[in-house]
Order: sequence, then C-alpha cells, then structure tokens
Amino acid sequence: MTERSEKLSIWCNAKFSDAVMRRLADGTGDHRVLYASNASTSVLAAGGADPLLAQVDVAFGQPDAKQCMALPKLRWVEVTTAGYTRYDTPEFQEAFRARGAAFSNVSTVFADPCAQHVLAMMLALGRQLLPSYRDQLNDHSWHYEKRRYDSRLLNGQTVLLLGFGAIGRRLVELLAPYQMNLIAVRRQTRSERGVRIIPEENVSSALVAADHVVNILPENASTRNYVNARRLACMKPGARFYNVGRGTTVDQAAVLEALRSGRLGAAYLDVFDPEPLPPEHPLWTAPNCFITPHTAGGHHDQDERIVEHFLQNLAAFQRGEPLVDRVV
Repeated sequence: MTERSEKLSIWCNAKFSDAVMRRLADGTGDHRVLYASNASTSVLAAGGADPLLAQVDVAFGQPDAKQCMALPKLRWVEVTTAGYTRYDTPEFQEAFRARGAAFSNVSTVFADPCAQHVLAMMLALGRQLLPSYRDQLNDHSWHYEKRRYDSRLLNGQTVLLLGFGAIGRRLVELLAPYQMNLIAVRRQTRSERGVRIIPEENVSSALVAADHVVNILPENASTRNYVNARRLACMKPGARFYNVGRGTTVDQAAVLEALRSGRLGAAYLDVFDPEPLPPEHPLWTAPNCFITPHTAGGHHDQDERIVEHFLQNLAAFQRGEPLVDRVV
C-alpha cells in the first residue's frame, strides 16, 4: 500500500530526554508537532485539557479523555502507557468508534519488562533468595537445611493469570521452559498457544488449584477490588500472589489479612492504591510481602521504545494499515 502524502498535526504532552525528543522530532519529519506547555516526564501522569489539542489530528502522550471525546478533528490517540484507565469507559470508546477514530496504547513496550519482573520474583521466592539476602543483611546466620529444603522448583506448578494481554502472552512464553500448568482468565475465551483460557465463571475453581496467582488486570468498573477477601479465601493455602496490574484491582486490606493469617504464602506487589504507598502503611512490614515501587514495566530505554512504537504506528496510520496495540 502506498504511503499517503498527507501532513498531519500532532500534539504531545510527554517530556522525554533531549535525545529522545530529538528522535521524536526527526521521526515526525514534515508533520506539524505541537508540544503542550504542561508536559510531564511521568508516563503515568494525567494530562489536563489543552487548547492546542483542538488543532491536531493525532495526540501522543496522556491527553485529557473528556476533551478527546469532544474533538471531531482528532483522529488517533496513542497513550504512552500499557494501562489506559482514563479512556477505558463506554462513553470514550463509543465516541471514538462513532467517528472512526483510533485509540492505541504501548502495551508491547512493557510486555517484556513486566513479564521478566514476575518471573524474577517467582524464581527469587522459589529459590529462597530473599530470606537468604535478609540473613546476609542481619545476623549472618547459616540456615543451611531450612533454605535448602524450603527451596522449590517451578516445574509442574500451576500459574493462574488474571487478565491476558501482551504482558500475559510474554509471561507464558517465558514460563514455557519450566513445564508449568498455565491458565488465564479472559472475557474472550478463544484459544491461545501455551495456555488454557477459562471464562470468568471458572475463576474460583482455578484459584483452588493455583500455586501462583498473577494479577495483570487493568483498572475499570468491572475490575476494582477484583482480588478481594472472597477470592483470596478460594486460593490454595500457601499460594503466592503477584500484582503488576493496577492497585485498585486488589483489596489491599484483604491481602494484608491473608498474609498475616498465613493463607497467602507470599505476596509480591508492584502497584498500590494510593501511590506512592505511604511509609506507615502496614503492607511494608507484613510477613512475606515484597514491594517494588511501580517499576515492573521500567527499563533503561523505555522512553526510546515508546517513541519508536509511536513512530512506527504513525507510518502505519499514514498508510492506512493496522496499528500495533490498537484498542479502539
């Protein structure tokens, strides 16, 4: 398909390093690029309404969702995150579909780092690396038999994925060599390679069998507090829980109680509600709770990869070809 010569107006409220901003400028070529005055270095920060947005065909960053809905000239929005909670409403998606506009995220940029982060914690917990490191930092005790015989192989264990998108697919690929039993809950139950997809109504029975429960759910009206006391009570005693989705999808008080009671063997949490997690929050000192500060998707060249994702999609948009990670 031949590339259209149309020149587009592009709005951006993302603020990257000078080198990455130069790459964005070079890659957009002759297109007109308007930069918001309230640009942010955080890909998670919500952008406010901006009068410049009314002048453009394309938005890249984190534009105001309500403003996007009201601008008929706006034909495509790409957000700089895998999550898109602010835009995950029937009103937003129906407005875009009604005028034939496109909406995409950059979930493939964060698929590998998030999947590797979960795998790293599975291995660290299984091989007793964290308690051994604690011993090194504290009393230098030599727990030979306990650490050796408490270690576990991943082989043959069952993993339940709550949600199955780009991150879930990559995690399934990384776990394949360990010969694990991989199950995923998803609205659309079409088959996927290397994993058994189950419908929502079967989640309770899957929780009973799972050694590892990995939450990758986005935040929307149907997922808030999805991991609650009732579902935690369904889990196998001693199972391990991982959250790299969104903090609002988990009842943190219920997780805290499950850790204190020993129902959960361990919890690895990367996302919280609120963020940052307050220093006095009891999860910081809960037994067998391991915390990272919303860094599962992070990697040293993430901004370069976000911009390259947008530029590749920009070329596809001009040619009328499918966009990578298109949501609407």
